Amino acid sequence: MTPELFHQVEAHGGIVDLSSRATFRLTGNDRVRYLNGQVTNDVRTANAERTLYACVTDLKGKIVADIHVHAGTDCLLLDAEPDLREILGPRLERYIIADDAELTDITDECQLWHGFGEACEQGAGSTEHGAIAVKSNRLGITGLDLWLPSSSSKPQASSPILSAADFETYRILRGIPRYPNELNAGTFPPEAGLDASAMSYTKGCYIGQEILSRIRTTGKMPRTLIRWTADGEVKQGDEVLLGDKVVGTITSVATHPITLLTTGLAYVRQGTSGDLRTSSGTALVTSGAS
Repeated sequence: MTPELFHQVEAHGGIVDLSSRATFRLTGNDRVRYLNGQVTNDVRTANAERTLYACVTDLKGKIVADIHVHAGTDCLLLDAEPDLREILGPRLERYIIADDAELTDITDECQLWHGFGEACEQGAGSTEHGAIAVKSNRLGITGLDLWLPSSSSKPQASSPILSAADFETYRILRGIPRYPNELNAGTFPPEAGLDASAMSYTKGCYIGQEILSRIRTTGKMPRTLIRWTADGEVKQGDEVLLGDKVVGTITSVATHPITLLTTGLAYVRQGTSGDLRTSSGTALVTSGAS
């Protein structure tokens, strides 16, 4: 990301093509009740105006996928990271037994664009030519998802269209965890700070719920996600040290377009405090993740 693009995005927002994301349609009279038993957030609150963010977890409460859900007239639409296309479908279908629910992969049938800032304002309420506009908070700020048929032309916007690399840099600068860097089969949602955005503790049972409720009750979890900056080289996968002890791992790395400092995300043991450095000796200045 160039300094010019960063300034433009910070001032006016931007738009990014997310059409490669795995997309599924869930239909049937039991669709809401069924999905509510599979994810960490309360699907009963999903509606046509705003996406609902949630995690699909395994029996141990660890993340299989993170998804965005919104409710259509007769269906629920789900989208997830592209690499989860072959994982998420079978995982959800496995538990459809006596339910009136059917999951269909529609990834190749639609485009998905996300805008924020002025791009969000421009697209609000757009429903022309089969388009569906839904408020969404993918970057921790108010944004808008625009769904289009795959045959439609690209949306027109005065805000810059971010490349995949620019979008990745910007989400790291904003401290947003992402699959598979921070969200994966080794992670409990609370470790990534998803308690408020992706979890409901009052919705009732779902797969992995018992363990995640225990984490909330005790406040104990193996790791916590932090943001850091460094005036030196840091690479994804580097160990994080406190003194001579390994206490964590670097998960995402970017270069700030203005300060040119290295910045990113890392998991460290819960309760870790003190002067942290990487295994190569680079000092880390840390803060909590968004």
